[in-house]
Amino acid sequence: MIPDQAAGACRRSLHELSTAYQECPRTLSRARQLGLSGWAFHIAGRAGVLGGVPAETVAAVLGFIAADAVADGWQAASAVTDPSEVATVSMAECCRWGVEQLGDCPQVDRLVELAEAVVGAADATAMPLFAAWRAMSRPDDTAGARAAVAVRLLAEHRSGAHLMAVRVAGLTPVEALLGGPDGTKAAVAAGWSPPWPPVGPLIRRRLWADRVTNRITGQAFAALRAEHRRELVELLHAALSHVRPATGRPVEGRSGGGGTGGSLP
Repeated sequence: MIPDQAAGACRRSLHELSTAYQECPRTLSRARQLGLSGWAFHIAGRAGVLGGVPAETVAAVLGFIAADAVADGWQAASAVTDPSEVATVSMAECCRWGVEQLGDCPQVDRLVELAEAVVGAADATAMPLFAAWRAMSRPDDTAGARAAVAVRLLAEHRSGAHLMAVRVAGLTPVEALLGGPDGTKAAVAAGWSPPWPPVGPLIRRRLWADRVTNRITGQAFAALRAEHRRELVELLHAALSHVRPATGRPVEGRSGGGGTGGSLP
């Protein structure tokens, strides 16, 4: 398995596992204890590592979420607490979820070993969220917590790579969502509103952007031998199967329902 193939093969597992802790009822309960909606917790929990930057900066870094939707979550969180504190809590919840959901996952130690090797080899150029999350300290160093954080980091790295690839492809973020498998559903979930451009001309560019995303993220997978890349992909699939009953619960949206916004990168 070549690096690009490994990167593409694990994208769904990374996406679903990395968002599962945000959809966990205990995580949402912790958000409410902070006085935040699930949406505000999602936005500030992800981008709070950047500190107290303007909402416009957060929107530029997140990319795929509409600016007004970002502003809603960021300003709501900032009115209650420092966004960096939300990011710290988000990291703690990621670790807590990892202990509970991945701690007893078969071969979790091997998953940690391989995933952390890829995380360590990943180039953070033009990926500020990935770089900032990778620099954060973990409040828990048990295998389950380390696995959850490594997965979260790999997903953030892919998201940053996908945003770059989409822009190089000449697509706007909303065009990339519309040209993806979830189409208008993904665009609406990310806070965008119609009218929509014709989708047909966007699909080929989106497919090209997906291949470029695999090429960028695949560079980190080159740190592993071919057989170990395949092993990591299989371990991530197994981890998703292990926790799948806990996934699929939507994060509270801007009005209390909805999802995290964006689509599978």
